[in-house]
Amino acid sequence: MTVPREYIQASRDFEAVLVDIRDRAMVSTTHRAFTTLEAVLRVFRRRLTADQSLAFAGLLKAGVRALFVADWTMDEPVVAFATRSKMQEEVMSFRRDHNLSPDTAIQDVTEALRLHMDEEKLKSFLKSVSPDALSFWGFSTEIE
Repeated sequence: MTVPREYIQASRDFEAVLVDIRDRAMVSTTHRAFTTLEAVLRVFRRRLTADQSLAFAGLLKAGVRALFVADWTMDEPVVAFATRSKMQEEVMSFRRDHNLSPDTAIQDVTEALRLHMDEEKLKSFLKSVSPDALSFWGFSTEIE
C-alpha cells in the first residue's frame, strides 16, 4: 500500500492552516499563529473527555491532530465551558511571555480550522458534546 496522501501532504496542509490563522488573526508570522493555534486547541481540549478528544482529533488534518494531542495528560480533569472572555484569558495565559494572540484568537482559529475540516462532521461531533461546544466553534446553538 502506498503512503496515504494525508501524510504525504501533512507539512503543506499544516502550513496552510497556519497561514490562514496568521491572516485571520492579523499576527505577523506563522510562528505567532502556531502559538495561537496551540493555545486555542488546549483551551478546547480541556473541556472534552478523553473519548471526546480522540473523536475530535480524528476530524483534524495530521499536523493539527498531532498538535492537539501533544503534551496531553489524559487524566487531566475536564473543566466546564466558560464565557468567551474567560476562555480567551486562558488562551492568553498559555506561554504568557511569548503569546501575542489577539483578543479574537478563539474566533480566528476556529474560523480558520473550519476551512480545513469537514464541517458537517465537525458540527455533528460538537452537537454530541454540548451547545457550548457548538458556540465555541462559532455555530448557532439553536436546535435545527
